[in-house]
Amino acid sequence: MDYFAAVRAFVCAAELQSFSKTAHELAVKTSTVSRYVSELEKDLGIALFNRSTRGLVLTEGGRVFREHALLALEALDDARQLTSSLNLTPQGVLRVTIPSAFGRRHIVPHLPAFMARFPDIDLDIVSTDATLNMIEAGIDVAIRIGVLSDSSLMARRIAPHRRIVCGSPAYFERNGMPRIPEDLATHNALRLALLPDDKWSFTRATDAKASAEQVLVELQGRLRADDSEAVLELAVAGCGLALLPTWLASTALREGRLVHALPAWEARTGRAEPAIWAVYPPKKIVSSKVRAFVDFYAEAIGEPPYWDGELASTLQPQRAKRISSVRK
Repeated sequence: MDYFAAVRAFVCAAELQSFSKTAHELAVKTSTVSRYVSELEKDLGIALFNRSTRGLVLTEGGRVFREHALLALEALDDARQLTSSLNLTPQGVLRVTIPSAFGRRHIVPHLPAFMARFPDIDLDIVSTDATLNMIEAGIDVAIRIGVLSDSSLMARRIAPHRRIVCGSPAYFERNGMPRIPEDLATHNALRLALLPDDKWSFTRATDAKASAEQVLVELQGRLRADDSEAVLELAVAGCGLALLPTWLASTALREGRLVHALPAWEARTGRAEPAIWAVYPPKKIVSSKVRAFVDFYAEAIGEPPYWDGELASTLQPQRAKRISSVRK
């Protein structure tokens, strides 16, 4: 007996309540459907249908078998489609939304390589800092930064989202280098208007026991902006200290236009740990074009992300110590 074909015939017959209609649906003979069901009943040792002039009615055993057979067939279909999709060439239009600043620095520069690797994918890029409704906007995949809210969307963590306190060499020459997070209370902070409050949270980066202890610092400062790139430029200009993501500050740090303060401390704007995510609508089988995009950027960014690797020597405590000696 072809058990898979027999189970499919049984499930179809249970829905249509007729062997002849099932035979027409499956493009087989009515006698074949009847034989499949008889063989299943013989194998199970129980009647699956009560037959009458009105049609087929499931027995108690038939109802139990149908319930589990449906789950098994669904799982088998999913397995077949998922496996087959691995052999499909990613193609079609891929609509992607990206945060403006991060997109310009770390998505757009890699697009030529992505398009060369996947010549059958056409891209429609939406650059915005707004959180779009992916279903309504027809978005296939979104790059999002921060702490994800609970939702029905699927997500894959692409990279950590590290923030560091930094300022220009000129600022530290005038105001000194903070030694501990509490020192920031006397400094001019450049605040990001998008954040929930005017507090920065710190934990020691190297002390496992103290990592659970957080130091909250109340900020003061005359400047607030709703754009992270504006805060970066203000920090470079010496207007104050900024809490910037490493993906944004990496170039200025590498070139010496910014200096990392408090390198022994991990800084956050809240208690939850943020990250950079690829988010896509929930589907049993992720399309090959979405999987291609997400896998490509996870590989391109790397672990740790390349912008942190480039700054490995820049973010050393020795750099901060040299500037701290300017003013004590």
